Amino acid sequence: MKSGFRKSLLILALLWQVLLLAGCDQDFGKQPETQVVEQVSEPFRNQDSRGRYDTIGKLGTQSISIPAGVIDGWARYIGDPGDFADPKIKAKYQRPPESYDLPIESFGFLYRITDGDIYTSYRHTEEDYRRDNETLIPYGKPFPWADVIIYGEYDAAPLNFNAYVQEGFKISKEVSNIDYIQQPQPLYGLTVYKANNGIDPKTGEPWKSDVNAKDILLKKDQAGNIKTYIDCQFTQHINICNHMFYNDEWHIRVLVGYNRVYLPQWQEMESNIINILDSWRVSPEGRLLGKQIGKA
Repeated sequence: MKSGFRKSLLILALLWQVLLLAGCDQDFGKQPETQVVEQVSEPFRNQDSRGRYDTIGKLGTQSISIPAGVIDGWARYIGDPGDFADPKIKAKYQRPPESYDLPIESFGFLYRITDGDIYTSYRHTEEDYRRDNETLIPYGKPFPWADVIIYGEYDAAPLNFNAYVQEGFKISKEVSNIDYIQQPQPLYGLTVYKANNGIDPKTGEPWKSDVNAKDILLKKDQAGNIKTYIDCQFTQHINICNHMFYNDEWHIRVLVGYNRVYLPQWQEMESNIINILDSWRVSPEGRLLGKQIGKA
């Protein structure tokens, strides 16, 4: 009887030792799978008057909170699959939790050149934009809205268009046998380059099509680096300028598209767009550092 009792005690003691050893083998910094996993706390997010949450992240060097209804489409974050990525990759992709440190690759919005305002849904600019589409575009009148796309720059590449311009002029010469000639007089503070000095070699007259002959306008900083690049088209009476510039403080590249009639305001556009971004800056905790432009 005692022997059986002692045997039972021995078995219990051995089982206890096994359990203790199993517990020692576990990493005390990790929770067992059977326990509830600690949830990541949601960051504070600003809202508009309709209760819509801002889009948050880090653009270049700055944490920002973009008012709801401003972004044209959606914001793309670093690591997000591309538009033409394999659907299987898209289905499996899980974006890291949103935070004010999550790097933003790009996003777009609409900027009104005439007064520096921006489009926001459920704000008066939504109706303004609709009205301008209906009353200006069908009659060939200048459209005062510019398409803006902001790109965060995160690699070590220099923030200038030096190599881009050099390569573009080289390709134009090799492919189309067209030299871009610097013009003697600047235009609105920009250095102007015209294809074949503005003359179509086939007709001996000024270009009537910009297929291979866009006007190129540049602005350099004090160090001689090209910080602003603009090419302007004039195909079939559609005068469109594609305007790119870098901002060193934000570490971003900006693309703006607009009617050529607004080219004289290129510097004002650059300044206003940076002011808009500045109004969206936040502290690391998401607290606004100023009044947001475009908030509904």
